[in-house]
Amino acid sequence: MRTANKNKTKPTPVSVSEFLEAIADDSRRADARALVKLMRAATGEKPKMWGPSIVGFGSHHYVYESGREGDMPLVGFSPRKPATVLYVSRGFKGFDALLARLGPHKTGGGCLYVKQLADLDNGVLEEIVVKSVAALRAKDRSSRP
Repeated sequence: MRTANKNKTKPTPVSVSEFLEAIADDSRRADARALVKLMRAATGEKPKMWGPSIVGFGSHHYVYESGREGDMPLVGFSPRKPATVLYVSRGFKGFDALLARLGPHKTGGGCLYVKQLADLDNGVLEEIVVKSVAALRAKDRSSRP
């Protein structure tokens, strides 16, 4: 039995550009703008706010083995004070090898935490985002009746 998503994180009409301009830290704001460019190129989708603090691109419908289901962005990020949180899929071959080459980061709860994009191999980051999007889109195609 499937259960509807009770997730509070849903698309909102809030302006992404206003959200980005409100980021107080110059470096974090510049990183957010760079992530918008990267993720928009990877998805072909315009950015949209999901909840009060996630910039998301596209949409992916998920169904867990428990039956819980809902929607989330294909990829996204949230510029938080301690680190920028990247929301990407781990569901593709080579993910761990890419993480090993990415640069300083932490993982947890399906998220990737980075302090500054300047510390990362941005080619590897782009590859993670592109492959994450491709994996979720392939999964969505294969789950359609």
